[in-house]
Amino acid sequence: MGYVLSAIVGYVLGSVPAALLVARRHGVDLRRTGDGNPGAWNALEQLGPRRAWAAFAGDGLKGTLAGLAGWWLGDVWTAYTAVGAAMLGHAFPLFAHLRGGKAVMTFVGGMLVLAPVPAALAVAVCVVVSLLARSFAWGARAGVAAVVPLQLVLDGAPRTAATGALMCLIGALFAVRRSAPATSASDAAPTT
Repeated sequence: MGYVLSAIVGYVLGSVPAALLVARRHGVDLRRTGDGNPGAWNALEQLGPRRAWAAFAGDGLKGTLAGLAGWWLGDVWTAYTAVGAAMLGHAFPLFAHLRGGKAVMTFVGGMLVLAPVPAALAVAVCVVVSLLARSFAWGARAGVAAVVPLQLVLDGAPRTAATGALMCLIGALFAVRRSAPATSASDAAPTT
């Protein structure tokens, strides 16, 4: 029962279109501008860092709250279930016509609960690489790439495998969004 409740809570939390709401507050419809992705990264590109930080925080908070709910309802595995469901909720949101983003920030927020030490170290890698490369994109890539080896050393193989499954979900969402054909301007947004 804990798994079912974790999945439901996670999906509902993930369905809150945080980045869309932040962008809308600034008069921008993320689905109709930039790459059309209604997530934090497109918000950053359209709004700039000063106004987009809330989109990153909101998308990440969905994963964090889902992970905490999962822990409250059971153990680390119900927490992984809740974070995975939040990622699916972000990608296929109940409150935004099932047209969502790629769930990267929801994953990051969830990892802060699922594997706090490896996740914090990966965030540090992100910050350092971003500063050295003067590119948040490169920092983000380095941080995500660092999560698995750090977690393998600190948390062991079973939990790292579960993290790998969540990362595969992100990879699948990137592939689906790139390959889905668009038939109109309104359909084009979530497929890129």
